[in-house]
Amino acid sequence: MSSSRSPVQVFGTSFQNPILLAAGTAGFGRELAGVIDLDRLGGVTTKAVSPEPRSGHAAPRVAEFPGGMLNAVGLANPGLDHVAGTDLPWLAAHLKRARVIVNVVGTVVEDYVKVVGRLGSDSVITAFELNVSCPNTARGGEEFGADECILGELTAACRSATAKPLIVKLSPTLPDPGRTAAAAAAAGADGFTLVNTIPGALYRRGAASTGVSRLGYAQGGVSGPALLPIGVLATRRVRERTGLPVIGVGGVRRLEDVRQYLQAGASLVGIGTSALADPRIPERIAAAWEAGG
Repeated sequence: MSSSRSPVQVFGTSFQNPILLAAGTAGFGRELAGVIDLDRLGGVTTKAVSPEPRSGHAAPRVAEFPGGMLNAVGLANPGLDHVAGTDLPWLAAHLKRARVIVNVVGTVVEDYVKVVGRLGSDSVITAFELNVSCPNTARGGEEFGADECILGELTAACRSATAKPLIVKLSPTLPDPGRTAAAAAAAGADGFTLVNTIPGALYRRGAASTGVSRLGYAQGGVSGPALLPIGVLATRRVRERTGLPVIGVGGVRRLEDVRQYLQAGASLVGIGTSALADPRIPERIAAAWEAGG
């Protein structure tokens, strides 16, 4: 099917459309291969990859509420060896047009460096997305993105480990996302993903006054429709401050939401929570965008 739109030129390559599957919501692609045509999308952002396998948090991991979803998956993933030996080869064999962005997590800077260093030569990977909302165990659990000096060190260390584009995924709770992004840009970041989830908690109905969480981990990340205006504003601020490409993520359910991010300066737009409810939404939006809708 020919498109009435021009491809998106960003991160040193061409995306056939701006629609991505957001990290953590589509596994490593094969989980949705029988449901949608992945090659109709601009790209796929993989589930988080850490050096060692992670089992994640205890169940239940997801709780819905009227404004969206609360999740505490705990960055569960099969680990670097499995991803390198199984998941990336599958993507290389099955995706011909959709680009692949690999999300990277860790508890210390060296974890990120190990992942990007090991996978940096894999031709199927277009870019790495550094999830800096992870707790930095070397700093008492503070998020990497909460300290601009530590974020700069992390970004610079990854920059020295790979020639692939580095996309830094920032939290919506930062006091000044533009300033934080500028620090990452100075250290070698090529672009940004905005935004990650917002911390939240929900309790079971009828629980005692102390509260019994609806999640096994007691708290999680808020995603869904309520994130849309937050992500749009953060996108605008970071784009204006750095001039670098932005992937807008948060609250996208329809083509109009994609347009909101693009108007704010985003180059690409990730779809996450809404695709969990209806996995065909990203493909429908991509088709509508390509048709000039």
